[in-house]
Amino acid sequence: MDSAKAKNQKLPKLVDLGADKCIPCKMMAPILDKLKKDFAGKLEVVFIDVWKNADEGSKYKIRVIPTQIFYSPEGKELFRHEGFYSREDILAKWKELGFEFKQ
Repeated sequence: MDSAKAKNQKLPKLVDLGADKCIPCKMMAPILDKLKKDFAGKLEVVFIDVWKNADEGSKYKIRVIPTQIFYSPEGKELFRHEGFYSREDILAKWKELGFEFKQ
């Protein structure tokens, strides 16, 4: 696939809203980084530091951090989780939602 096509391709997206200084958020960071690397071109992974970007965080109407929001390729919210979420649980939730990611 050429790079122009890849940029226009719509992917399922995982948005993690947290903060660099929040302990459970710090625990999520390596999980998110690995998901981003392992499934590049298949899954978009975005981290938003809501302490540094309060306006961005408020758009998502979160109650606690970390919060993970799962979106379809069309941008529809499919699921929301509050608190630490393991890699295994994230991948199991994607599978439950109809998206299976394999390395």
